[in-house]
Amino acid sequence: MHAKTFSATTIGVHAHPVQVEVDLAPGVPAFYIVGLPDAALKESSKRILTSLKNSGFRLPAKKVTVNLAPADLKKEGTLLDLPIAVGILLANNSLELSREFLQETLFLGELSLDGSVGFIKGALAIAYDAKKLNKKRLIVPKVNAHEAALIAGLEVIGVDHLTELIAYIRKELHIEPTKSSLGSLIQKETSAFDFSQVKGQMQAKRALQIAAAGRHNILFIGPPGSGKTMLAKRLPTIMPAMTFDEVLETSKIYSVSGKLGNQPLIYNRPFRAPHHTISQAGLVGGGTYPQPGEISLAHNGILFLDELTEFKRDTLEVLRQPLENKNVCISRVHQSIDFPASFLLVAALNPCPCGFLGDKKRACTCTGQQIGKYLGKLSGPLLDRIDLQIYIQSVDYDTVKAPHEGQTSATMAAVVQQAIAAQQERFANDHLFNSSMTPDMIEKHCQLSDGAQELLKKIFERLHLSMRGYHKLIKVARTIADLEGALHIDVPHMQEAIMYRSLDRHLEQQPQ
Repeated sequence: MHAKTFSATTIGVHAHPVQVEVDLAPGVPAFYIVGLPDAALKESSKRILTSLKNSGFRLPAKKVTVNLAPADLKKEGTLLDLPIAVGILLANNSLELSREFLQETLFLGELSLDGSVGFIKGALAIAYDAKKLNKKRLIVPKVNAHEAALIAGLEVIGVDHLTELIAYIRKELHIEPTKSSLGSLIQKETSAFDFSQVKGQMQAKRALQIAAAGRHNILFIGPPGSGKTMLAKRLPTIMPAMTFDEVLETSKIYSVSGKLGNQPLIYNRPFRAPHHTISQAGLVGGGTYPQPGEISLAHNGILFLDELTEFKRDTLEVLRQPLENKNVCISRVHQSIDFPASFLLVAALNPCPCGFLGDKKRACTCTGQQIGKYLGKLSGPLLDRIDLQIYIQSVDYDTVKAPHEGQTSATMAAVVQQAIAAQQERFANDHLFNSSMTPDMIEKHCQLSDGAQELLKKIFERLHLSMRGYHKLIKVARTIADLEGALHIDVPHMQEAIMYRSLDRHLEQQPQ
C-alpha cells in the first residue's frame, strides 16, 4: 500500500514543503529513507518503528520505503518523525484520513521510543509560511503549540503522544486548537539596568542616545574600568519596544536555532555579547547545515563586541558586508541561505596594549610601534562602518561620590522616541532610520547650513574621509538635529558629529 502525508522543513528562516510518501511492500523486512535525509533522519527508522510498537500498533513484517520529496532538497532534523509514522499507519490501513484533511495539514514532531511527541526547531518559522503553502492546520508537539499559534488564521493542534494524535484522527478525542496572542505571552520585565546607575560619562550617554535614535554603530575607546561594558548593557533600556513584526522576525531566528527555550517569543530586543575567541561560523553563521550566527541572533537588537582588538582580524572582517546590507548570505555547494542581520553594533576596546593611553590617572608604557600594531588589527573599511567613535576617561573620586543626579533611562528614552518619530514621519517607514539613508536620501533630507557645509569640507580633507565616512558624518549630524528638534543641520550639530570620530583623530596624531 502507498500513502502520502505533508510536512515542511526550514532552510534559513523560511519553510519549504516536504511530501512524505510511504510504501509498504512484501519482502524481507527493511526500512529505507530516500530524498536527501541527514544522519538524524536516517536514524529515525529505529525511533519510529519502536514508537509505533510501544503505542500498541503491530505492523506486519514488510519492506518500508519512505520518499521525502522534492528529492533534491536537503532535509535535516527530527521533525519528520511524526509525518512518517502517520504515513506508515495510513499505508498499513491502520488509519483513515480524507484527502482534503491531508492536503490542508502539516505534521511536525519528533518521536521518542515510548511514543511521546517531542520539541522541534522551527515551528514558528513553518507556521509563519504555512499559509503560503496553502495549509490550514498544523499538528505539532504540545510544547511548540503556543509558538505556532501566534500566526493568525491557522488551526494548531498540540499533541503530547502518538496515541493522542491517533485518537484525535479517529475522532475518539477532541483536542481544542491552541490559541495564543502576543499580549498574553509578553511578560513585562523591569530591567535591573538604568543609566542613572552610571556616574559621570555624560558624553558617552549622549553618544548612546544618538546611537539608539538613528541606529548608528558605536565604538567606545577607554582604559580598563572606565565603564564601557556598563554603558553598553544599558543601551537596550532607551531603545523602543519591538513591533509585532520585529518580534516575529527575531523569534523565527531563535526558533530555527532551537534557542527559544521555554518562552515562545523573543519580545525584548536581543543583547548578544560573544567572547573574543568566537569563530567566523559562530559569529556570522554557517556549519555543514547552516545555522544562524551571533549577528543573526542579534537581529533587531544589539551585538556587543568587548575587547574588539582581541578578536581575530579575519573574524572581524566578515562583519563588513552584514553591517552594510543588514543580512548575511551563507553559501554551500548545494544552496545559498540568507539570514537577516539588522543589528546595532556596540564595540569596546582599550586604546593601547597596556590600556592607559590618554588616561589622566596612569601613564601609558607602550611605544608608538606597539600601539600601531595593536590598533592595526582594525581595518579602515571596518572602522568606516562605525559611525560613532568616542573616548571614555576614567571616573574620578569626586564624580563617584557626587550626589545621585544622573539622567534616568526613561528620560533619555523619551528624547530618543521623539527623534525616531521624526524619522518615521520623514521616511514614512517604521523600519528606516537615519543610518540607512542612501546618497539620494541624504541629498533630499540632510540640508546643511553654509557654516556646517564649510566645516564638513575642512574635516573631510583633514581626516582623509572616504565617501562612506563623509556620508556617515552627515547621517550622525542629521540624528543630532532630530534629537534637538531642528529641521536643518547647523554648525553645532556638525561639530558634535565630528567630535564622535575619536579614533580617526587619534590615528592622525599617532607617531609612526
